Amino acid sequence: MKDFEKTMFVVCLQLFAEPNTNVTTDTGLSVENKTYYDKNLIEEAKANLVHDQFGQKRNIPKNGGKKIEFRKFASLPKATTPLTEGVTPNGKKLAATSIEAEVKWYGDYVVQSDVLELTAIDNTIVEATKVLGRQAGMTLDTVVRNVLQGGTNVFYAPKSDGTPVTSRDDLDNTCKMTVDLVNRVVAFLKKNNAPKINGFYVAIIHPLVAYDLLSDPLWIDAHKYATPDNIYEGELGKVGGVRFVESTEAKIYSDGVFGCLFMGDGAYGTTEVEGGGLQTIIKQKGSAGTADPLDQRSSIGWKGGKTAEILVEPYLIRVECKSALSDQAEEN
Repeated sequence: MKDFEKTMFVVCLQLFAEPNTNVTTDTGLSVENKTYYDKNLIEEAKANLVHDQFGQKRNIPKNGGKKIEFRKFASLPKATTPLTEGVTPNGKKLAATSIEAEVKWYGDYVVQSDVLELTAIDNTIVEATKVLGRQAGMTLDTVVRNVLQGGTNVFYAPKSDGTPVTSRDDLDNTCKMTVDLVNRVVAFLKKNNAPKINGFYVAIIHPLVAYDLLSDPLWIDAHKYATPDNIYEGELGKVGGVRFVESTEAKIYSDGVFGCLFMGDGAYGTTEVEGGGLQTIIKQKGSAGTADPLDQRSSIGWKGGKTAEILVEPYLIRVECKSALSDQAEEN
C-alpha cells in the first residue's frame, strides 16, 4: 500500500475511533469529548422545545428525589383604608402555594456494529447524536405539550357565518383561526389579569393554522417588528398583542382539529432540560462484558427527566379550531 493510501486509511479509521461513555463507570472519557457530545445532543433537542420556552423553570436537583416543587403566590387585596398619621398599619403576609410534580424519565438508544464503524463513510457517532437529539427534543416537548392541552379554559372557533361552536365535534372546516378570535382570547386573558411575557401574550399554533392566520391583512411579519435576537424559537410574528410561535408538534386531535395554546407569564412550570435533565450515554464495544463477547456492538443513547404542571389555569387558554388545510392534518 502506498504511503498516501496508508495515511488516508488511518485518517478514515480515526473518524470511527471508539468513543467513551459519559457515565461514571467509564473512566476513559475526556472532559472535552463529554462536553462535545452533551452539547451536540442538547443543541439538537433545544430546537424542538417550543412548548418548553415559556414556563417557569426548575432545575432537576441531583439526588433530589422524584418530586419537584413549583410555587405560586396569591394576589394581595386592595389597600383602600386611608393611613392614619403616625400609626403603622398591619402589613400583609405573602401566601404561597406549593405545587408538586413527579419527574419521569424518558430515553432511547441506537446500537451499531463494529462492521458499521469500520465501513461507514460518515462519523456515525456524531450523526446518531444529532438524530437522537432531535428525538429527545420532540419527546420532551410532547410531554410538556400534553400537560398544557389538559387546561380547563377552552375556546372553540365559530363557523364562518358566526354560528357559535360549543364542542369539538361541532367544528367544521370553516371554523378557522381569525384575528377576531385572537382578540376574544386576549380579552379573556386581560380580564383575568394574566401577566404578559416580554410585553405580549404568546400563542403556539400549527403551521396549517398559521396558513389561515397569515392571510389576514392585520398580520405583521416577525421581522418587521423585532430584531432576530428577540424572536422566540419558531416565531412567526404578532397580531392583537399576541406573539405567535409555530410548531409541527402543536397538538392535532382527530378529524383535523388543532389545539392552539394561548398563555400569559407564569401559566405553567416545567423542568429545565439542562442541569441534570438530559444526558448522552455512549457505550463502547466490549463494555457489556460477556453480553458482547466478541466486542461487536456499541451504543449511543439519551436519557432525560421531564415534567410540567399548569400553575394558574386562567393564564392558559386552548383554542380549538380547524383549517382550510385540515385534510392534510394527522393526529399527533
